[in-house]
Amino acid sequence: MSKGGASIPDEEWERFLKEAEAGGAGAPEEPSARARMVAQRLQEEPGRPEGWRTYTPARRRKGKGWAVLGLVAAVAVVVVAVGPWGISDWFDDGDGTSATPLAAESERPTGPPAQEAAERPPTPDEPFRGSPAARWSDGTAGIHLPDARATGWMDRAQVAQALTKTRDFLAASSLDPAVLRGERPDRAIALINPHQSDVRGFLGKALRAPDRENDPLLLFSRFRSADVRPAGDVVKTRGRVTFREGERGAVEVSTDITYVYPVVRAGRDGDEVARTIVRREVVMSWDDPAKIVIEPGTFSLVSYKVDTTNGGCDTYTGYLTPTFPSERTAADAGDDGAVVDPYDRSTSMEERMREAEDEGCGTATRS
Repeated sequence: MSKGGASIPDEEWERFLKEAEAGGAGAPEEPSARARMVAQRLQEEPGRPEGWRTYTPARRRKGKGWAVLGLVAAVAVVVVAVGPWGISDWFDDGDGTSATPLAAESERPTGPPAQEAAERPPTPDEPFRGSPAARWSDGTAGIHLPDARATGWMDRAQVAQALTKTRDFLAASSLDPAVLRGERPDRAIALINPHQSDVRGFLGKALRAPDRENDPLLLFSRFRSADVRPAGDVVKTRGRVTFREGERGAVEVSTDITYVYPVVRAGRDGDEVARTIVRREVVMSWDDPAKIVIEPGTFSLVSYKVDTTNGGCDTYTGYLTPTFPSERTAADAGDDGAVVDPYDRSTSMEERMREAEDEGCGTATRS
């Protein structure tokens, strides 16, 4: 264990663990995602807290089509929401491929990007054509990290390292080619505090036998390689990372990133491209090991939420399941839910979750 870069003697650590088991004062505490979430909800919205991973079942919609998954939970949250980009104009030939790349998103946008009058369909050579993502950065380059400063128990250098490892987790969970092919996200899991028993239980169930309550897509982007393969080797990203001092002097880091995944059918030739858009918000706590039982170089999960467009609606297979344009029918209109713009990041996920709580699966205005 480390404390501000210094090593805690084994004898002292054993004493801490014994005191923790006995409930002794001053011993490091095992972090609980449930406790963190309830505390956060009480601070932000006083009143009766929701139970951990309780949820409001999503209303079923007819067909599949461009769906936004509708599950609301206290810690693991899937909502009928997609955020807004406050970007107004792009000056190109109408498909976004020749436009000037956007600057990093350092603060929340004020509105969605401009809507093209006629969206041109993507192709394997231009998988982001007709999409605002054509102007986004590739991979981790689209994840904006703030300048580090001394916060809580960490000095400036330690905060900088925590921010870098935060981005490493986002890459390992949502950009790693092996994980996107459906393989186990071991590199990402290795960065999560193994002493969080509730999170450890969730991950075990989600990856072994996914269901509505234990869905690995809340944290990881995975496709079934037998069904689809990437259209090219680029995932477009846009979003930002912020931090503040959290409980017990921890450095609490919040991430809000949108990923755009273009895919084609596996094992077939053809020009049809589908795009799956995932917006994920993960809040993590880089805890002081003198106060929280934690492995060096790992963080404790505070909360996680996800919005998915064209990744499947009310399906809990553990994989994103995109629908291709030729497979959609009039029944896929999703008229029982919200109409959302998956590129609009101007609304926070918490706010959008409240708005969409009873909307079920919705319809995306564009892909």
